[in-house]
Amino acid sequence: MPRRPAVPDRRTLLKALAAAPVLSAAGTLSAAAVPAARAGTASAAAGAPGIVKPLPPEYFTIRGTNAEARFETFRDTGLLTPTDRFFVRNHTSTPVLEAADWRLTVWGDGLHGREPVHFTYGQLRDLFPVTRTALIECAGNGRSLFTTQQGEPVSGTSWTLGAVGAARWRGARLSDVLRLAGLAPDAVDVMPRGLDDPYVTGGVDLGRVRRPLPVAKALDDVILAYEMNGEPLPYDHGFPVRLVVPSWVGVASIKWLGDIQVSRTPLSSPWSTDYYRLFGPAHPPGGSAPLTLQTLKSAYELPFGATLEADRTHRLDGRAWSAHASVRKVEVSTDGGAHWRLARIVDRPVPGRWVRWTTFWRPRDTGPATLLSRVTDAAGNVQPERTVHNTQGYLFDAVVRHPVTVV
Repeated sequence: MPRRPAVPDRRTLLKALAAAPVLSAAGTLSAAAVPAARAGTASAAAGAPGIVKPLPPEYFTIRGTNAEARFETFRDTGLLTPTDRFFVRNHTSTPVLEAADWRLTVWGDGLHGREPVHFTYGQLRDLFPVTRTALIECAGNGRSLFTTQQGEPVSGTSWTLGAVGAARWRGARLSDVLRLAGLAPDAVDVMPRGLDDPYVTGGVDLGRVRRPLPVAKALDDVILAYEMNGEPLPYDHGFPVRLVVPSWVGVASIKWLGDIQVSRTPLSSPWSTDYYRLFGPAHPPGGSAPLTLQTLKSAYELPFGATLEADRTHRLDGRAWSAHASVRKVEVSTDGGAHWRLARIVDRPVPGRWVRWTTFWRPRDTGPATLLSRVTDAAGNVQPERTVHNTQGYLFDAVVRHPVTVV
């Protein structure tokens, strides 16, 4: 096994940064090192406000500034979500940035020297690269089911199940960048911030999207990704550089990363105080702690309301995943939950990734029917019948009641 190259110490790095050109030799841009799609503005060819890539309706549902993938279309994909089918979650609009102009600034009283340290795109690419295969899932994925399935009102984007995707991400370890910048031993939080436009809601400017991470998580498995599925990040997915925070709610994986504050005291932002907490009668008066881990889900790769023929054997496919542990089993019901049986898991379960599963069903009676699936992970977590309500509709994890009609 090849040895990992040694990471230079901070003094060596600072000298190199001071003398380095905009892009080092290893990081020189070529035609292959920028996204294939170019646009003068983010809405030029999108078909949706503020999104660059094409959004064909057979693959996406437009939801305001966001584009939800149609979950049933994952059926003809593998374990990785094709980049052109990956959902888009934007608070404002996609910025079209140039790698040659990009800088990452690491700053704050949590650094030894307390002086900001800057990294160029090329310098970041010169650091030891790592690859993570990880899901990115919006905390509100499944939000609409609070209302349609549980009869409970919630606020926020009405995602069904398509605000999730899996990709192979390549980049530099956040831990390497922080140590090179001079992380102090008593630093407790880091706050990555994006380069998209400030988010304004209700007439209040909340600034650019930013959210604190505990240093312990930052030093664990977080990367500064510059590639997605073997290609440079597309604009809508964070080009030139984004954070990837495996297993955490999607908002933690800040896109279009611009700077990282490092602090000796806890940090906060509207995305950890006003949003991405659980509010409501079942939760503390000031809300829960800020959301960290995602939850678990399973779903059929089949349109809601699909029509299936009676007296014919149908192969039903789906996916299951858990942020807590690898998938252990998937059970399915074709009679609204009266009876359950095991589905066949197609893939080897790996923590932090989803698996595909399949089952067969030969319906006899015509009329409406309800398909269900539920996942159990290796830590013993099981999808519940209902998700405890919260007013902003986060972390829906209940068994999904999937309506079909047999004819």
